[in-house]
Amino acid sequence: MPVYNEEGIVGQVAESWLGVLDGLGIDYELVAIVDGATDASEQILRATAERHPRLVVDAKANSGHGPTILRGYRRGAVTADWVFQTDSDDEMPAASFGELWALRHQVDAVIGIRASRDQSFGRRAITRAARFTARVAFGCRLADVNCPYRLMRSTALAPLLAPIPDDTFAPNVVLSGMLARSGARLAEVPVPHHSRTTGEVSILGWRALRAAVRSFAQTVRLNRARIPKI
Repeated sequence: MPVYNEEGIVGQVAESWLGVLDGLGIDYELVAIVDGATDASEQILRATAERHPRLVVDAKANSGHGPTILRGYRRGAVTADWVFQTDSDDEMPAASFGELWALRHQVDAVIGIRASRDQSFGRRAITRAARFTARVAFGCRLADVNCPYRLMRSTALAPLLAPIPDDTFAPNVVLSGMLARSGARLAEVPVPHHSRTTGEVSILGWRALRAAVRSFAQTVRLNRARIPKI
């Protein structure tokens, strides 16, 4: 769970995930990676971790959302059988995780679809561009290629991480494409999406457009990487 300046909600989000995962009886570790937050996010999480030993707080200098996600994936792929990513903004509820977890015996990855998502015109354009890029570069036909709510089998994920540079802006787009090309068994599950009520959106307007162009270029470049078949 990457975290950046979410002091208004991150404690509640962490408690929600801890409760759901405990309720499912999973042997897990919830890793909150604080990406150079300038508010009280880290302190709130560390206080929560004192009550919940399964919560691990990993604080680092700011490097961006994509590199933070990759840091978590690389850690999870060598320490767990399954790796799950969610964001810390409470836009997608922990309560929906059980639907993904129930499918784990049938597939190699379950990707969420952000249902009822309210997007600006610019955000919709970026979402469509990401889907188009993944389809053209990798033949990927997932509906929500950049969804930050995904469960992946480590044996399927680990080989795909090696060629992805640490500074990749949108690794989930790339991984969606790589999973599709690798022959991984994929499933998609609609997950309710709610607009954020707190925190900061770090990329807006022209910055978002530039980010989309950067993501497109990186995804196309990684199209040439050797992807092992699963």
